[in-house]
Amino acid sequence: MKKKDLNKMTKSQAIKDIDKLKKDLFNFRFQKINGQLTNPAKVKETRKSIAQLKTLINRKINA
Repeated sequence: MKKKDLNKMTKSQAIKDIDKLKKDLFNFRFQKINGQLTNPAKVKETRKSIAQLKTLINRKINA
């Protein structure tokens, strides 16, 4: 995710994106077990995006 996109996001949008990314991460785990994962770097990127969104939500709550 781009930093500019994160700053424009509302809390509800961030929560929806986190849910979507968690589903993607769940699917990546199954693909990895079955040997179908074509791009292993996607797992790390997805986890990083979830962490960024959680940080954004915490900043919006405390601000």
